[in-house]
Amino acid sequence: MLQKFKKIDGVIVVILALLMVVSIFAIYSVTYGRSKLDGSHESMIKFYILGFIAFFGITFIDYRLLVKYSVYIYGAGVVLLVLVSFIGEEQNGAQGWIKFGTLGFQPAELFKLILILFLGSMLFRKNKNQLLFWRDVVPLSMIAIVPFVIVITQNDLGNALSYLVILVGLLWIGNIKFTHALLGLVIIGGAAVAGIMSYIHYHDNIKVFLTDIGRSHWIERFDPWLVPEKATAKASYHTKNAKLAIASGGMSGEGYMQGNSVQTDRVPYTYSDSIFVQIAEEFGFVGSALVLLLYFILIHRMILIALECRDRAGPFLIVGIVAMMLYQIFENIGAFLGLMPLTGITLPFISYGGTSLLINMASIGLIMSVRLHGQEVEEDLPKSTRYSAPAKQV
Repeated sequence: MLQKFKKIDGVIVVILALLMVVSIFAIYSVTYGRSKLDGSHESMIKFYILGFIAFFGITFIDYRLLVKYSVYIYGAGVVLLVLVSFIGEEQNGAQGWIKFGTLGFQPAELFKLILILFLGSMLFRKNKNQLLFWRDVVPLSMIAIVPFVIVITQNDLGNALSYLVILVGLLWIGNIKFTHALLGLVIIGGAAVAGIMSYIHYHDNIKVFLTDIGRSHWIERFDPWLVPEKATAKASYHTKNAKLAIASGGMSGEGYMQGNSVQTDRVPYTYSDSIFVQIAEEFGFVGSALVLLLYFILIHRMILIALECRDRAGPFLIVGIVAMMLYQIFENIGAFLGLMPLTGITLPFISYGGTSLLINMASIGLIMSVRLHGQEVEEDLPKSTRYSAPAKQV
């Protein structure tokens, strides 16, 4: 155990500790003195304690056991997502929460890690063979599309899109044919451009359609991004004030707990989804850049672990987690810069929220497990942890 403990990547632990400090101080700045939110930083400290327990707990579990039973974990996750459709409670327009008294749990967040495990195990079982379209790409895509459809019906666009990002990232590293990858990028890119142009030119008709099918919440997400001149004051209030707050931060910011926009509540949810706005306003470009640098170092260390891993399943898991986190970071920050629609995705390790933090900490724990156990080749493993991989094709 001591030898394994010494193998833990100290740089990653330091980065997590620094992100924890940023999170707690940022949350304290925007919740201090507010009756309903005062003390949120103390709750975040408790979440981080649980998060580090999850991190170290999963670190010392052989990740190959999780991969081995990933099909059962995936099945249980799908059942849980379906259950949310019946008993889930709505929050911020999305029906994705299961409540236990005052505590809330978001299964769609957990399913991101479950999807990475299952897709990673499926790609490992392809035994380095090039992915065929009908036999491999389509079934792998369906594994991601099933939860995507379930979560999209729950109005959780942000988490639903993350499943597709994870799928694309893993297919890219999973030895997909170049022609299939190019065709997929063309189709996805073309569909995205066509969808955006259609939304702009046929806005009124699409607005009526989305309202009729109970997706009026999406209009408030897309209008400020694509057609700001047609967005209602309510819909554009969040992103408009967020941009003004970020711009007012300038190079060095207005000072800790001195941000006028976040302190006067002109930017909603600055303790959770909009926490980057607080950092940008109070610490300016310098503070924002330092936060991005922490993310860069974290992802860089994760990629190094993937490159050093001798086991073939480990890199698949790491690439899936890297894709998940890059999407969350880009979507969260990009939404407040006008580059992406506002989908309610949290900023990893900084935004307030127990479920999001625990899942992200568990994800890093899984990567650390790859570092600790991924140096053993398949022949060195005990039979209880070996995969049931197919024989290599001739």
